[in-house]
Amino acid sequence: MKIRNLLLSLLIIFTFSGGFFAGIFYSNHTSQQDSQKIKNKQDLTQSSKKEKDKQEQTSEPEQEPNTETNQSKVLMGYVQDFRDPNMVNYADLTHVIFSFAHPAKDGSLLLNGETALNNLRAIVSKAHEQDTKVMLAVGGWYHIQGGESYTYFKEAISNPQSRTKLVIELTDIADRENLDGIDIDFEHPRSTEDAYNLTLFTQELSEKLHSKNKELSIAVNAKVHSVAGTEINNVIYEPAMFNHVDHVNIMAYDGHWDDGYNAANLAPYPYIENIVNYWSHLFDSHQIAKNKLVLGVPFYAQPEDPNVKQISYAAIINNNPENAGQDTVVMNGTTYYYNGIGTVQKKTKLALDNGFGGMMLWEAGHDTTGSHSLTAAISNSLDLDHGYTLQSASEE
Repeated sequence: MKIRNLLLSLLIIFTFSGGFFAGIFYSNHTSQQDSQKIKNKQDLTQSSKKEKDKQEQTSEPEQEPNTETNQSKVLMGYVQDFRDPNMVNYADLTHVIFSFAHPAKDGSLLLNGETALNNLRAIVSKAHEQDTKVMLAVGGWYHIQGGESYTYFKEAISNPQSRTKLVIELTDIADRENLDGIDIDFEHPRSTEDAYNLTLFTQELSEKLHSKNKELSIAVNAKVHSVAGTEINNVIYEPAMFNHVDHVNIMAYDGHWDDGYNAANLAPYPYIENIVNYWSHLFDSHQIAKNKLVLGVPFYAQPEDPNVKQISYAAIINNNPENAGQDTVVMNGTTYYYNGIGTVQKKTKLALDNGFGGMMLWEAGHDTTGSHSLTAAISNSLDLDHGYTLQSASEE
């Protein structure tokens, strides 16, 4: 019995010891395999890195694309809703901005009747035949229901419900009418609260439009006093807002209201130099791409007598084609100030030299046709190609 018990004890000890040592052997073997895998991976990584370093040493460094110089330029022309669609020079524009849709206080959107809607549809059709994009401007100075548009626009974007409703209305009409984008023309944010609400509205609209591969632009005040050359502080923008848009259309005109009334201050070249310097510095200081900036020029003439109405550049050329080379003219006993071909070409060069993304004009219906066309003169200066590729705000 004792021998039998002894043999049984030895068998148990042997079985346990064998399992124990087998476990140790398996654990050590697995650890060795893992270590070898890690070592192999490290060797492969080091080998890849050495090969990459070798390639970098023996090949030319890859150049980063310069989006500010490589991106083709834009020429954006506002067109009022009552214009005959056949009058627009689509071939020389990259964008037509149909003006205006009017925001209601509850966030709904108004157009000026069936005539405006039919004109919009005709412009979309004709523009797309020329590879020209069409955007719809919302806002403007005057409202369809009377008075300034400011009060209506301000209230529409001041609370989340009406703000979102306006975003939805604009997105829907862009889809329904086959538009390429929306232009915001809130004239003008006059407080930090206005600027904040405008930023919220712009961001929300940007997200909707860019998700559909559509563009968003915003028209802005020149922000520079035409006489003093100082910053205008009663129009306020949050610089961060400009990160959400593709184009910033600077209304670099109407300076004749800045110091009493002086028609000569409409949009002279020295005034525009100050505007370009202001916006260039603002965008540089906030590290915003300057190719978003679009410099605006007037296609109308301001009368020396404030009681006389403005006239179009076309009317000036119809009076005498030689007026295309001037910036002032006397007609019917009144002196008018405007921008002739030489001046708009000079302004275009100024914009390009400062890294701007192109030019804007108010308004295409004021232009003449043929060799004295301001639109054609700017287009030639920009050397436009409609086949440009846009880097949208959402991709930056």
